Amino acid sequence: MKHNKKTNAARKLDELKIEYRLVEYPVDEEHLDAVHVAQEVGMPAAQVFKTLCVRGDKNGVMFAVIPGDGELDLKALAKASGNKRAELVHLKEVLPLTGYIRGGCSPLGAKKNYPVYLDASCNQWPEIAISAGQRGMQIVAAPADLQRATNAVVTPLIFAQ
Repeated sequence: MKHNKKTNAARKLDELKIEYRLVEYPVDEEHLDAVHVAQEVGMPAAQVFKTLCVRGDKNGVMFAVIPGDGELDLKALAKASGNKRAELVHLKEVLPLTGYIRGGCSPLGAKKNYPVYLDASCNQWPEIAISAGQRGMQIVAAPADLQRATNAVVTPLIFAQ
């Protein structure tokens, strides 16, 4: 499947011969949150995963990929990643660290291959959406394929709802 607007994230999936589709949507600067994106792409918010850039006190920067309507449990992430504590990376640091801007942060194709932790709820869906690495574009693929592409550790990361 060829796309004319390739992002680094999409190219990475192509290299791995992983099947996916790119879904474009209108960008609303006021609403960059995953719940809004989910409405735009016509999927439940729990199926549209957001990528958060987090720093652990021992192992440094990592990505937490969680459902759009979920709230990251930093203690669970710290435990899963071998850290005592974890905190969200300050917004102004996200671009220099990852090469991505808010609303367009993908666990694929970042400047460095940071460890990826994917919330276990991904497995309840045949496919999930993640950012394609730019605002207005989502990658939709099977959770197992995204897990393979990012070498993600799949573990519970959100507070029970």
